[in-house]
Amino acid sequence: MKKIILSLALALGVVAGVQASGGDTIAWDKAPNKTNDLGALQNGAKIFVNHCLNCHSAAFMRYNRLKDIGLTEQQIKDNLLFTTEKVGDTMKSNIDPKQAKEWFGATPPDLTVIARSRAGHGGTGADYLYTYMRTFYRDETKATGWNNLVFPNVGMPHVLWELQGVRRPIYDTHEEHGHQVQVFKGWEQVTPGKMTALEYDQAMGDLVGYLQWMAEPAQNTRVRIGVWVLLFLVGFMFIAWRLNASFWKDIK
Repeated sequence: MKKIILSLALALGVVAGVQASGGDTIAWDKAPNKTNDLGALQNGAKIFVNHCLNCHSAAFMRYNRLKDIGLTEQQIKDNLLFTTEKVGDTMKSNIDPKQAKEWFGATPPDLTVIARSRAGHGGTGADYLYTYMRTFYRDETKATGWNNLVFPNVGMPHVLWELQGVRRPIYDTHEEHGHQVQVFKGWEQVTPGKMTALEYDQAMGDLVGYLQWMAEPAQNTRVRIGVWVLLFLVGFMFIAWRLNASFWKDIK
């Protein structure tokens, strides 16, 4: 039993050491909450359709549901639809899954509920996506030419690199328990993008906000109704309490 416990402790220590010294993972940044910001959701939908929908699908979301974030059917047709799609269609990518698997090593996942499925010990799914989309860097050793701090050895290329530009991570080296450990320090901008760092972060906040909303379009309505239901129950509880006191006041 002692040997088993010692082995488990040693294994956990090795895993922790690898995570600390790898230099490829960082803490997740807190994503801004934009699920109630119609302007941000509309911009996020535009980024999603123009950049993500080329490879990823959102097979459980229909284009006409975008009317819930303030877009008219004509705006959806003019700005977010391709010529072969109808406003009632689901958001499906035209990429061949077999070719995508050959190119990227795996079929790109459906993104309908991606913001809910990526939650972990580091934060919510939105936090993961927000950090993930902002931590790509150039890595010539990879087939795609890109890598990611949150998802090391990722098969997805940085499709938004023209907006963000090309960056490389900077590390500080520290000694811990006799081992050299690389700690992420910041970024060096190699070539500028079309957006400033602040503009890109805001755009990724809009995109993540849209992915959050798409995962459950009725969430905001559900929350509003829930608040009114709770208020009603509190009021009804007071009425029921006074009625009960009135009915039994003459009975001892």
